[in-house]
Amino acid sequence: MTSILSCGTFFGAIAAGDIADFIGRRPTIIMGCGIFSVGAILQTASTTLAVMVVGRLIAGLGVGFISAIIILYMSEIAPKKVRGALVSGYQFCITIGILLANCVVYATQNRDDTGSYRIPIAVQFLWAIILATGLFFLPESPRFFVKKGKLEHAAKALASVRGQPVDSDYIQDELAEIIANHEYEMQVIPQTSYLQGWANCFHGSILQGSSNVRRTILGIILQMMQQLTGINFIFYFGTVFFTALGTISNPFLISLVTTLVNVLSTPLAFWIVERFGRRRILIIGAMGMIIAQFIVGIIGVTAGASGKDNQAAVKAMIAFICINISFFATTWGPSAWVIIGEIFPLPIRSRGVGLSTASNWFWNCIIAVITPYLVGTEKGQANLGAKVFFMWGALCCISLAFAYFLVPETKGLSLEQVDKMLEETT
Repeated sequence: MTSILSCGTFFGAIAAGDIADFIGRRPTIIMGCGIFSVGAILQTASTTLAVMVVGRLIAGLGVGFISAIIILYMSEIAPKKVRGALVSGYQFCITIGILLANCVVYATQNRDDTGSYRIPIAVQFLWAIILATGLFFLPESPRFFVKKGKLEHAAKALASVRGQPVDSDYIQDELAEIIANHEYEMQVIPQTSYLQGWANCFHGSILQGSSNVRRTILGIILQMMQQLTGINFIFYFGTVFFTALGTISNPFLISLVTTLVNVLSTPLAFWIVERFGRRRILIIGAMGMIIAQFIVGIIGVTAGASGKDNQAAVKAMIAFICINISFFATTWGPSAWVIIGEIFPLPIRSRGVGLSTASNWFWNCIIAVITPYLVGTEKGQANLGAKVFFMWGALCCISLAFAYFLVPETKGLSLEQVDKMLEETT
C-alpha cells in the first residue's frame, strides 16, 4: 500500500514536464493540487481496498505534478544568490509534512473506528487547498514566458519576483541573458516535434560533459542516490524496526523523535548550501551518513544482538540513527533538489526535472516494496535487522564517489551561467 502512492507519483512527475511547458508552471501545480485532492477524497471515503488503492494512485499522480514543478518553478524565479536556500525550503516543507503526519497518526493510533485512518488522510486535503490558493497570488515563471516568446509578459513577471521596475537595467540585463541563452540553446539543439523534444534530453554522448544526456543522467542518478541513502527506510518502517529492538515501550514516540530531528536539522541547509556549495555538502553528508550507519550496524550485530536485554546499545543505535538523519537533512535532502533545478538548459528543463523527480519516486517505491522483505522475520524473508544499515552505508559510499567525481558546483551562478559552465565542460 505504501508503494502505490510512489507509483502514481512516478508517472505524474514524467507527465508534468510537458504540461508545464504547455500551460505554465503555476497552473500545472494547481492542477496537481486538484488531482491530489480527488485522490484524498477517494481514500477518505473508501470502504473497500480497491477504492483505497485507486485513491492512492490518483493522489500520487497529483504529488508527481507538484513535486516536479515546484522545484522547476522555484529554481526559475529565485535570485541566484539565494536560490539554493529557497529551493531547500521545499525539503523543509516535506519534513514539516512528515512531522505533522506523525503527530496525527500518533493522536489517532488508539482509535478503534475508521477514524484511525480517515482522519490522517483527510487532513492532507487542507494543505492542497492552501497551496493551490496561494499560487493564484504568485506570478508565472519569466523563463516560461521566454520559452513561449512572450517577452513583455516575461519582463513583467521578472520585475514582480525581483521587486524592481520593468524598465530598470537590473531587469533588462537579466532578461536579456535569459533570452540570449534560450535562443542559443534552440539553435544548438532545435526542437522540431514532441518526440524530438524528449529525444533532446538524451542528446549527445555520456562521455561529453556538456551533453544533455550527461545532465539527464546526472539528475536521475542524483535523485536515485538520495533515496538509496536509506532515509525512507527510517521514516517508512522505523516503527517496525524500533519495535524489533525490544526495549522500546512506545516505538511511535521514537519515530516522532526521529522526525523532529529531521525538521530541526533541515533549516541549517538554508545557510550551508549557499555558504559551502552544493557539491561540498553532498560529500560531507555522505561521509557523515557512512560513519553513522556503519556504527548502527556494528552496535546492532555486537552489543545490540541481544537488544531486549541491552538498553544502552539500543539507545546508542537510536542516537546514531538521529545523527544519520541530521546529516541527510542538512545535505542530501535539500541539495539533490537544488541541483536538479539548476543543471538543465531551458529547452529541456521541465522534462529534465520531471525525469529526475520520477527517478526519486521510482526508487522511493522500490524501497517501500523491498524493505519489508529485508527486515521481515517471517520464513523466506531476509531478517537483516540492524545489519540493513551496512547495506545503506555501502550505498552511501557509492553516493560519496558519485558526488566527488560527477557533481558540478553551481553555487552563486544564474541558471544561464550554470548552463554556460556545463557547455564549456570537457
